[in-house]
Amino acid sequence: MKLFGAVEAGGTKFVCAAGTETGEIKERISIPTTTPEETMPEVIAFFKKHKVEAIGIGSFGPIDVDNNSPTYGNITTTPKVAWRDYPLLNALKKEFSIPMGFNTDVNIAALGEAVLGAAKGLDSCLYITVGTGIGAGAIVQGELLQGLTHPEMGHILVRRHPEDNYKGRCPYHGDCLEGLAAGPAIEERWGKKAIELSDNDKVWEIEGYYIAQALMQYILILSPKKIILGGGVMNQEHVLSHINRNLKELLNGYIEFPQVSSDIDNYIVRPGLGDNAGITGGILLASRVWKESINK
Repeated sequence: MKLFGAVEAGGTKFVCAAGTETGEIKERISIPTTTPEETMPEVIAFFKKHKVEAIGIGSFGPIDVDNNSPTYGNITTTPKVAWRDYPLLNALKKEFSIPMGFNTDVNIAALGEAVLGAAKGLDSCLYITVGTGIGAGAIVQGELLQGLTHPEMGHILVRRHPEDNYKGRCPYHGDCLEGLAAGPAIEERWGKKAIELSDNDKVWEIEGYYIAQALMQYILILSPKKIILGGGVMNQEHVLSHINRNLKELLNGYIEFPQVSSDIDNYIVRPGLGDNAGITGGILLASRVWKESINK
């Protein structure tokens, strides 16, 4: 059975894996995201050990996903200074002469969930991660959403909660969605990590209010058939009730489909693949680019 490689390059860790296109992960490792000089040699060493046919890479962003661009495969204007303008794809291509796919970490997670997870059998879905940052990937008509660049849905503007005076912490936009609702914003606003605030209902009411606003905009623009919420903050599962209630109030009956009006618990869900959504999507992306290469 052929093995495919995956790299899920996150803001706090790189996960590397080798697995099959059926989603079986044969081996995986986790490497701290420090600097390219420290992290990348471990990534390369992992794939030196495994004979994979192709590698699918999903990276934190922003990244350049335009394969006609001279900086295709680069991490670009990330707040992580050590990784700014780093040629991630080319760093791996210098070591391995095999097909490689390159996209965002959330887009590959959306791919994993669409093929083998909570959105299996559907031709559209939205995967959103709420953790150190907020990002979203989308499958539209069976394809990863990409245009001028990849989606940057974590940086939309939202209305402030009436009881929230927190300034926001996004270095680019201040009080955008990520600046108000990502994990570091919760910790800075309340003085404790999200996991220590599980019994404070006001925390999750405010969080649910912001995420619901975002979901309303995504639903109105993309009309996904399933919405999947991942990331560390979403491990506080009681936030879902606040999201769902606020979303219904915001839509105010405008979208009258059962998924939103009466079956929202099956429309907005946790990842079917759990923490393996991204790495599974990376393996599937690798399989796709390998098949494209042999069919040329």
